[in-house]
Amino acid sequence: MWRREVRRIVGLGLRREFLTEVLQQNPAVDFWEIAPENWIERGYEASYQLDRLRERYPLYSHGLSLSIGSPDPLDEAFILKVKAFLDRFNIERYSEHLSYCSANGHLYDLLPIPFSEEAADYVAQRVRRVQELLERKLILENVSYYSPAAQEISELAFIKRVLTQADCDLLLDVNNVFVNSVNHKYDPVAFIQGLPSERINYGHIAGHYEEEPDLLIDTHGAAVRQEVMELLALSYETHGPFPVLLERDFNIPPLPELLSEVEAIKAVTQNTEVA
Repeated sequence: MWRREVRRIVGLGLRREFLTEVLQQNPAVDFWEIAPENWIERGYEASYQLDRLRERYPLYSHGLSLSIGSPDPLDEAFILKVKAFLDRFNIERYSEHLSYCSANGHLYDLLPIPFSEEAADYVAQRVRRVQELLERKLILENVSYYSPAAQEISELAFIKRVLTQADCDLLLDVNNVFVNSVNHKYDPVAFIQGLPSERINYGHIAGHYEEEPDLLIDTHGAAVRQEVMELLALSYETHGPFPVLLERDFNIPPLPELLSEVEAIKAVTQNTEVA
């Protein structure tokens, strides 16, 4: 796979708060991740900004509203708009959440899919159709959740069944693994070690909020905790190198502070020994 042939790289989620700085300063970031919903059909200025950006950096795309686990039919017109956007800006990677956010209308939240073989097969069938329309693999992110809809099989077994049945890739969100492991009392090391290496396309890392010692909230609004950094190192030791992205969606600090955190993550990735 392509990810095995590149050096270990660290990217940052692009935010409007510092877009002008990025275009002016060309900071030392290996790639930028954008949400297509925030850019599609925004006109000439947005296209000009992305064209300037992609001349200097690779762009990854992380969607917000595909709703792959929804009971509603797939919005194929929307998917074709996403494909046109990806093609226009030469973006190969398109990731989304292994969850759903619509049922007879948008729900404005990422809700967990029941952990069952039937649900996994339903999602896989929808993923295959999305991949046909996109003419590229879909990359699905393991999500944080707080009350599972049902649990006939484990979260790990569910994810692996979807990936296998759909022949799609995984976006390994390391912070989500840690948050879920605390909230649902499972071993994050065993979870990460149980994932299929060949399916991991890239990763996410982020901070979270501690509501209680046994209740963590995935906010993307704080610096990355040391425990999550250690799980990232474990992920590299177990699965080999893959690109990883720092997410920060709330309480966004000045760009230099984010760049310092990117460098700290690079230190973890560069210093990890891979068998």
